[in-house]
Amino acid sequence: MADAVFTLLKNAAVYAPNPLGLKHLLIADSKVLAISDEPFELPRSLIKEAIDVAGRVVMPGFIDSHAHITGGGGEAGFSTQVPTVPISQFTSYGVTTVVGLLGTDDTTRTIGNLVAKTYGLREEGMSAYCWTGGYHFPLTTLIGSAKEDIVYLDPVIGIGEFAISDHRSSQPTFDEVIRLASEAHVAGLMTGKAGIIHFHLGDGDRKLALIERALHETELPARTFNPTHVNRNKPLFEQACQLVHQGCSIDITAFPDGFSDPGWTAAQAIALAIEDNVAIDKVTVSSDGGGCIPNFDTSGTLINMDFGRAATLGETLRSVLKDGIPLEQVLPMFTRNVANLLRLPHKGIIAPGMDADLIIVDENFYFTDVMVLGRWHKRNNKTLVRGIFE
Repeated sequence: MADAVFTLLKNAAVYAPNPLGLKHLLIADSKVLAISDEPFELPRSLIKEAIDVAGRVVMPGFIDSHAHITGGGGEAGFSTQVPTVPISQFTSYGVTTVVGLLGTDDTTRTIGNLVAKTYGLREEGMSAYCWTGGYHFPLTTLIGSAKEDIVYLDPVIGIGEFAISDHRSSQPTFDEVIRLASEAHVAGLMTGKAGIIHFHLGDGDRKLALIERALHETELPARTFNPTHVNRNKPLFEQACQLVHQGCSIDITAFPDGFSDPGWTAAQAIALAIEDNVAIDKVTVSSDGGGCIPNFDTSGTLINMDFGRAATLGETLRSVLKDGIPLEQVLPMFTRNVANLLRLPHKGIIAPGMDADLIIVDENFYFTDVMVLGRWHKRNNKTLVRGIFE
């Protein structure tokens, strides 16, 4: 058995995310080695595992670009700080790659904490990256500047989540925003990393005005500016869809049930974007996992709160499919589109040479099996890999 290195998945309805039909997959260690119409003939001694998927859908693992892996919250006192999110709360729900960040609390939580947790998730077996900074200007960084963090720290791929149009932001000026965006862009050019600034959007009346001005008044490419939570209210989402026409990618948040008003649920926002012929390759969906999702009144007083979780991504996918939208139209928003935006070349699609990050679903699109880098983290509806302290 020491020589057994190959895993075979037979008779899989592969969505890569485009539909490939019924295929056989050959996986070697952490990579997809080959995809074939015909069964692979290998010596039995080389086969670690052979699984007949029996025609079920196999699709790429989700890439969650917005998760508070060290915990979010704290907006109603220290007792409301969300605990650190363990690995199984991502992988059991199909997230095979995660990007961690800081939010409102970039004081008691630091980039050092965030980088350490990112490395911890890698050690436990999943792909993990992070943003530097947080809601506020000047940014919370580790080395001294956002550019240096991106250039010198392997997991750091850009700036985020930097808050605009929100009473919890630092009320940044236009000059401050474009200075940060330029740091992210240049660092991305130097390293091949994402090199973007991932903007938290609140309910403020200014909405996307700072980004729109940057597109008109600077030479920075549109891809540098990446707003999230764009479905939190309806006028904001309408404006965000217009931003896509100017070349920006927008990120829809899969809010928990009851927290989409006065905006759209993620499923509703996806359907509207498709209906309005928005460039779907520039739309992504994230969970805000581990983050506090509060409701405030007009005076800024907290009314109630919930917390983001990766499970809402699968819930969103199932809701969209029930509405009749084809899987191949929506699946890239959770996979390929995110990989392209974040410049993760081995992620987001099922193809030879790509990372073996796979989800197998049942007839109702519940995730029964999740493979991360060639290792089963969930099998037959049972979570196999948990964090040390779970």
